Amino acid sequence: MDWTLELIVVPVADVDRAKAFYSERLGFVVDVDHSAGEDFRVVQLTPQGSACSISIMKNKETAGNVQGLHLVVSDIDAARAEIVGRGVEAGEIFHFEEGGQVPGPDPERRDYGSFLAFNDPDGNGWLIQEVKRTKIRD
Repeated sequence: MDWTLELIVVPVADVDRAKAFYSERLGFVVDVDHSAGEDFRVVQLTPQGSACSISIMKNKETAGNVQGLHLVVSDIDAARAEIVGRGVEAGEIFHFEEGGQVPGPDPERRDYGSFLAFNDPDGNGWLIQEVKRTKIRD
């Protein structure tokens, strides 16, 4: 039996602001934007090429509490240039050596070795990770 992760709920304080950030700055595709009254709105967005989506949910009390979500790209330099060019405040690329964070990409450009971090407007924390493989899992 396959167990697939296909949706992650990300709490935000302002749905419109978050929708604009994810769609305009990160280039996520808006799959659904549906309201059922003033208190219920579903906005689902999917990163280009991903099988997993996010659903942004208005919840001021927990906005910014999601940390460590990973986006995987084949070229971290190009990914950083793209999102910075769209106005995202992203950190510099880094890797780990002997348990510590070191500036710059992994010297051998190994899969899972290079990262960069950014936050959405509410402080939900994301990492971009470089993996050059073309197939995620069998």
